[in-house]
Amino acid sequence: MLVQKFGGTSVKSVARIKNVASIIARAAEEGPVVAVVSAMGDTTDYLMKLAHQVSGSPNRRELDALLATGEQISVALVAMALNESGTKAVSVTAGQLGITTESVHTSARIVDINTERIRRYLDDGNVVVAAGFQGTTPAGDTTTLGRGGSDTTAVALAVALGASACDIFTDVSGVYTADPNIVPTARLLKEVSYEEMLEMARVGAQVLHPRAVELARKHGIPVRVRNTFDPNHEGTILKGADEMEISRPVSGVTVDRDQARLAILKVPDRPGVAGEIFGALADQRVSVDMIIQAFHEGGLVNDISFTVKRSDLETARTALEEAASRTGAEHVLADEDVAKVSVVGAGLMDHPDVAARMFSALGREGINIKMISTSEIRISCVVSDEDAERAVRVVHDLFHLDEAHDEPDSDQD
Repeated sequence: MLVQKFGGTSVKSVARIKNVASIIARAAEEGPVVAVVSAMGDTTDYLMKLAHQVSGSPNRRELDALLATGEQISVALVAMALNESGTKAVSVTAGQLGITTESVHTSARIVDINTERIRRYLDDGNVVVAAGFQGTTPAGDTTTLGRGGSDTTAVALAVALGASACDIFTDVSGVYTADPNIVPTARLLKEVSYEEMLEMARVGAQVLHPRAVELARKHGIPVRVRNTFDPNHEGTILKGADEMEISRPVSGVTVDRDQARLAILKVPDRPGVAGEIFGALADQRVSVDMIIQAFHEGGLVNDISFTVKRSDLETARTALEEAASRTGAEHVLADEDVAKVSVVGAGLMDHPDVAARMFSALGREGINIKMISTSEIRISCVVSDEDAERAVRVVHDLFHLDEAHDEPDSDQD
């Protein structure tokens, strides 16, 4: 049993759909295949644009009903192409598949998958071409899983069906040490741990959606990132950190430019205030990252700074200003001139010098660091947006990520 997923770029045109059908057909010669397909090209963006032309604030239920049609088109076309080439196939929507989600529109999470129907199709010798990105509520309403949701659909189906692997086909040959568009010498990684990929996905890497990686890690499903336009390339395989032969201090560098920084100044230092502030943001479904609290002399007030997605800035600022008024905080500041540059590596915890070397290298290049946050396998810093790409190149060069290493890097630049 194999689950394959093809993104929008892979099915952008009729010629590309036929190419995808040929990849699926070859895999089907070896065993049962479920192919998860996204909407064609920029279809979802187009549908979103249409919705906002009709309504300034589209009803979320109706928006999901509209956006889900993109995948219905692509799965039907892929199934047609497979049948035309002699491979028996059937297309199914999430509702037909039995993918049940929570009752949250535009960003639902999968609750359950009833595999009875899909197994019946497979037992009848069909390739099942499944719509990604969507689900249904227990009441029967259509939902969508949010951007990148087709990755999650594919991994969730692989888990539910007990698949041997899940292949994510995209327009690159796998996971690189950095974005090749920023760092031409970026190197393809043959393998990367779930934990590293999860951190990379959370801090800017566009190859896989974080929810899909977390699901694969939890259930131990091997995930391979492969190139639709070079299907013979092995790509990158995700596996557990304990299965990897090498524990690198740094595996990759990412940049996230969809960032903004907010600060609420002179917040009264009393129990419950932080909960009220971040509760106000949570009520607006604003995700917060890189929280820093700085105290003032005397200890009566604090400044709290954090980052949000740039697209959430205005919503977050409004919620924060209202919270400031209620709590007696003095002022709210916003900064859009930010980007988050991160290094990720399963071996970071064993190399305490990495942070110092990274910050020193950025300093030598005149790149100012505005905020810092860390985890066991990640170091992130916020810099000016105009410095972001240069910072990525500086760090990539610092750790010689263009070179393959058999042993962890011990260079003391």
